[in-house]
Amino acid sequence: MGKFKRYYDKAGDESTKEAVVYNVDPKPGPWGRRQADKRIKKNKKIVVKIPNPDPKFKGKVPIPKKLLRKHSRGKGISPKGVRTNTHQKRLEKKEKVIHFATKQAARAEVLLTEDAGFLEADAGETTTQFTQKQIAESVDITAATKSFELKLADFGPYRMKYTRNGRHLLIGGKKGHVAAFDWVTKKLHCEMNVMESVHDISWLHIETMFAVAQKEWVYIYDNQGIELHCVKRLNRVTRMEFLPYHFLLASCSDSGYLSWLDISIGQLVSQFNTNLGRLTMLSQNPWNAVLCVGHAKGVVSMWSPNSKTPLAKMLCHKAPLTALHVDPKGQFLATAASNRELKIWDVRKLSGPLQEYKLITAANNLNFSQKNMLALGMGNVVEVYRDCCMKPAKRPYLRHRFVTSVGNLNFCPYEDVLGVATATSVASLIVPGAGEANFDALEANPFQSKSQRREAEVKSLLEKIQPELITLDPTSIVEVDLPTLKDKVEAKQKLLHVKPPRINFTPRNKAKGKGGSVKVAKTKKIVKEQAKKEFIKNTKDLAPKFGSKAEKEQGVLDRFLPKKKQIIANK
Repeated sequence: MGKFKRYYDKAGDESTKEAVVYNVDPKPGPWGRRQADKRIKKNKKIVVKIPNPDPKFKGKVPIPKKLLRKHSRGKGISPKGVRTNTHQKRLEKKEKVIHFATKQAARAEVLLTEDAGFLEADAGETTTQFTQKQIAESVDITAATKSFELKLADFGPYRMKYTRNGRHLLIGGKKGHVAAFDWVTKKLHCEMNVMESVHDISWLHIETMFAVAQKEWVYIYDNQGIELHCVKRLNRVTRMEFLPYHFLLASCSDSGYLSWLDISIGQLVSQFNTNLGRLTMLSQNPWNAVLCVGHAKGVVSMWSPNSKTPLAKMLCHKAPLTALHVDPKGQFLATAASNRELKIWDVRKLSGPLQEYKLITAANNLNFSQKNMLALGMGNVVEVYRDCCMKPAKRPYLRHRFVTSVGNLNFCPYEDVLGVATATSVASLIVPGAGEANFDALEANPFQSKSQRREAEVKSLLEKIQPELITLDPTSIVEVDLPTLKDKVEAKQKLLHVKPPRINFTPRNKAKGKGGSVKVAKTKKIVKEQAKKEFIKNTKDLAPKFGSKAEKEQGVLDRFLPKKKQIIANK
């Protein structure tokens, strides 16, 4: 008899008949019980317990309240006022999702390991002494390539602007030279001469379109330099600002007009005369999309397309304004005047000044970075101040001198770079700690591809904010508009003076001899009277009872009073 491999040891001696039995343990019980055991084992989940690194806390590490407030979307809606249980549960579920998203966003901030650096001087030195050459030699090769200067001596003075993601640069010379390029890779998109004077330039919602304010009108080009549109209703424009969330190209003109052009539909949303003379200083408040305009009387006025009068006015200086700018968060407003003053204001409260500075000369250009650094252009000198809004700055953070006067300057988003356009050149200066180290790829992605750009364009069009919502306080749109008692009374009073609607009734033609002219006239009269009665009845129900006393509440014991006293009590 041969050996069975399943039950007998292979290593055993063949000559012996002794068998070594291995793990043979048939399960007792009926067939159904054995199958149930198999199902339980199959569906059983293995739970691995990970030891808590911090024994003080049980479960997940709590999130700091500061981070939760930062990512909070406001106070939730109470389901008490909702009538049906179904809608209450839906609302509760929605609030849970929003609360969970807030927690996840706060937890994800731990992964943002990048941080902005800054210059630190040794003892006896100041950062103002450091030159751009020294900074470029001290940083790595990638950062050093961001410092360059383009010599453009023929068509200046120049103006420049970066895209929202900080990848592309647009320059425009007074004598007609316009160029767009990727300043990181130095790849040129287009370069042309429009053969007219150029007063300002502006990127639109994507880097494939830009607007140029020329001698008479505003022209829109693509990134190949092909003219797409000529907007003749925007004439003699001096400054332009693009509102990305509203798709509005805002501009101010030489004749004192403010205009808002919706580039998604090609229509002029609003245009009116401010009656404040020539406008040359324009800056948008990114927090509420309100335009801040500077005037020669030292006043800053704030405008929206929904009002032909300014929403607010601030007397900032006793001398004429020379420059103004609002920081990217919409918290601070910096203004400079011809009397060499520089002031920082709280633009949300319209109060201040928070800080006051006396400069060497009057500043003609101002610009805030994402980290609240302030760049000033004073003649041919550029100075950068760090942390100058909440506390006074003793000295400039950096200083750089050019050969010719500064035309305008802009900080590059998400980069430690300050772009400066002068009369004969366009330069890129390295300013450590100026840009935001972490970017939101769904908001502004410097490395986006073609497909991502198309998708972002479609999404931004779907999420476009209507110009009617531009107000000083953007949070007012979440409030419920409840009519006051005065509004209700006025509405009811107006109903008393409303005329009944005119009724044009034409009866159908009957057979000959059945419907005479008398019957037709009677029918018309009946229909008109009936409609008039219904109108009076509806108006009477809505109209308040003026002069009548409020009905007194009847008590339980009023039924025992005599009839006359009951009538008096009811009155």
